[in-house]
Amino acid sequence: MIKAIKGVKDLLPEESPRWRFIEDTARRWALAYGFQEIRVPIFETTTLFARSIGTTTDIVEKEMYTFADRDGSSLTLRPEGTAGTVRAFIEHNRAADPRPQKYCYAGPMFRHERPQAGRLRQFHQFGVESFGLSDPRADIEVLSLLWRLLSDLTLPGLTLEINNLGYAEDRARYKPLLVAFLKTVESRLCGNCRRRIETNPLRVLDCKVPDCRAATEGAPCLGDSLSPAAQQHFERVTAGLQSIGIPFHVNPRLVRGLDYYCLTAFEVTCSHLGAQNAVGAGGRYDGLVEQLGGAAVPAVGFAVGLERIALMLPETFIVPSIPRVYVAAFGTQAADAGFVLLDELRRAGVPADMDFRSTSLKAHLRQADRLEALYTILLGDDEVAKGTATVRHMQTKAQEDVPIRDLVSLFRDRLLKR
Repeated sequence: MIKAIKGVKDLLPEESPRWRFIEDTARRWALAYGFQEIRVPIFETTTLFARSIGTTTDIVEKEMYTFADRDGSSLTLRPEGTAGTVRAFIEHNRAADPRPQKYCYAGPMFRHERPQAGRLRQFHQFGVESFGLSDPRADIEVLSLLWRLLSDLTLPGLTLEINNLGYAEDRARYKPLLVAFLKTVESRLCGNCRRRIETNPLRVLDCKVPDCRAATEGAPCLGDSLSPAAQQHFERVTAGLQSIGIPFHVNPRLVRGLDYYCLTAFEVTCSHLGAQNAVGAGGRYDGLVEQLGGAAVPAVGFAVGLERIALMLPETFIVPSIPRVYVAAFGTQAADAGFVLLDELRRAGVPADMDFRSTSLKAHLRQADRLEALYTILLGDDEVAKGTATVRHMQTKAQEDVPIRDLVSLFRDRLLKR
C-alpha cells in the first residue's frame, strides 16, 4: 500500500471545516484592513530564496526542497511566502500604482524539517505584505491585524512579543560585540549555535536549547547599539499599540530566522504549543525589494501557521454547520423527479444532497441524519402523483406538506435569508 510521504498530512473532510473557518476569518480581517489577495507560484528559481532569506540561514542551508529543471536551472518549492510576493511586486511594477499595495495570501509551504506537532514538511500559511510605507503606523497596522484575527479565533494563552532589530548598520556595529562574547561561552553552546557564531550570530540569542539560553544571559544587548532613528521608530510602534489597546511584551532576545528583517520584529506565541510555540510572526523588511532588483521600497508583513492555529482551537470549538436539505426520493417515478428537484435546489443556491444508493425511506432518513441535514424532503411515487411532498425538520421532527413546485422558493427563503 502506498502511503503519504513522511512529514505531510492528508486533510480529511471532517477536518476541513475547521480549516475553512480559520482561512475565512483571516481573509475577512485582511480585507477589512484593505489587503487584497495575491496568488504566487509554489516554486520559484532557487536564487530568489537564497538572495532573500539568506544563504547562512537554516532554511537555505538545510531545509529547502530544491531540484533541477529539465533545462538544468535550479528550482525550489517555496519555503515561505514573502520572497515570491516581493518578486511579483517587482516584476509587475506595482510600485508605479498609486493605490496602497497591500496583499494577503494563503497556501502550502515546504521545508525539510523533523516532523512534529504543528511542524510539517508541507505546511500552510496565511500571510500579509504591505509595501511602500516607512511610517511606524504601517507596522502597527499589521500587528493589529495579526492580533485581532487570532483573538477573533478565541485562541488561548496568546502573547505578542516584539523587538527592535534596528537598521543594517546598527546590526553591523553590534555583531562584533556579540561574536566576541559568544566566543567566551562557545564551549557551553549547542552545535548549531557554535556554527552560527561566524555565520549568523544573532540567531544564537533565539536558540530554544536551555543550556544556550543560560550561556547567553550576559550577552551584550542589541538595544545599546541602535541609532536614534531606529529607537524613535520603535517607540512610535509601542506607543501606537498602547493607544489601540493591544498588549505586548518587549523581548530583547527575539530574532527572526530570516536575514531580511529590520526594525520591528514580532511573534505571537501560545503557551499551549510547547517548545515550538510561535503561531504567527513577522516584521519590517525595508531593504528586500531593492535587494531583489526593485526600487528602494519599504515593507512590513507577517505569516501565521494554519496547522498550529488548528491545534490551538479549543476542543469545544464547533464550526457552524451549513443548513442542508436532503432529498429522500424513493420509488421509480420519484427517483427521477427527486433528481430533477435536487438540481433545481442547487441551481437556486440551496445546499442539497441525495444518496443515490438508498432505495427505501428508512435508508434515506438514516443518511439524512448522518449528513446532518436540517430538512428532509420525503418524495415517493404517491407524492409525485399528488404534486405534494412532505418536508420534515430533522431536529424537531415536525412535518408539513408543500407543493413540489414551491419547494425551491420555500428553502431559498428559509435557508439563504437566515
